[in-house]
Amino acid sequence: MKHAISTLGFILLAAAAAGAQVASHAPTQPSSTQPAPDQPVARVNDTVLTGSDLVREEYAIFPYARQHGGLPKELAGQIRQGAMQMMVFEELVYQEALRRRMTVPPARMQQAEAQFRKQFATPDEYNTMLQADFHGSQQLLNEKIRRSLLIDALLKIEVENRDTVTDADALAYFHKNGARFDHPETWTFQTISVLPPQNATPAQLAEGKQRAEKAYEQAKTTKTAEAFGLLAEKLSDDDYRVVLGQHKPVPVSQLAPPVLQALRSMQPGQVSGIIQLDQAYTIVRLNVHSPAGRAKFADVRADLEKQMKETRRNQLRKALDTQLRQNAKIQEF
Repeated sequence: MKHAISTLGFILLAAAAAGAQVASHAPTQPSSTQPAPDQPVARVNDTVLTGSDLVREEYAIFPYARQHGGLPKELAGQIRQGAMQMMVFEELVYQEALRRRMTVPPARMQQAEAQFRKQFATPDEYNTMLQADFHGSQQLLNEKIRRSLLIDALLKIEVENRDTVTDADALAYFHKNGARFDHPETWTFQTISVLPPQNATPAQLAEGKQRAEKAYEQAKTTKTAEAFGLLAEKLSDDDYRVVLGQHKPVPVSQLAPPVLQALRSMQPGQVSGIIQLDQAYTIVRLNVHSPAGRAKFADVRADLEKQMKETRRNQLRKALDTQLRQNAKIQEF
């Protein structure tokens, strides 16, 4: 289970969710399906979690809900289920921190309180939030901040301090899962395409061929990818014209045979002749040809270690969640 909220972000979400309806947007999830702020939605041991806690977690998962006044109907059930799981997990972590008699140093509390206040433009804005979400009680807000800090502190002990991935770990994974790092032969290129209108007449087809020939005369004089791209932006009919005719690396299996044949005869920087594809015409500039092969460990190490660390972190969170639930009494309403 992913713990996505950290320190003051946890509090900010709590405050933001309390008054989350946006007047300019109709709710995407009917308000009748949302629990009332004080309505119990779950009990974790002796602690009752309420509708406001659940909404806070929903908006942590789907922040755009604050802009549109609710959750997308098609995703509401899935988001609510994830929010409930996250909310219960956080409460279990908090209770475990209390069981271990963990505390927050006064200096850390002061730092967190000051950081939280900086999120508000004016003292009046801060006081409005305090009144609306914490009944004007600074003590209630401080308790929420302390709770968030304790959750982070325990997760640092049980997750962050144990999710280390070394170069040796990554290298061993690389060798064991080598096929994952194989890549097919790909071609990176730009195009200028002349496309006929639907149900084109013979005259329109002839006009398209003439356009393609004129485009080719200009394209073959270009010396750089940028110059070819500017020409594509001006002359091409396909959607790639908005990105200077640039295509992402395309594997051989996705290339039309006439295009592949032309590319195989070219060197990077060269421009093809006119390639006819049914009633359309295209001109290709080859930028990069990448033969099939296996990536080098040095090239993938950073991303691989990041992915492995994230996987390890999720495994540790899941194991912690399972452990904390074993002897807990959890009831969802």
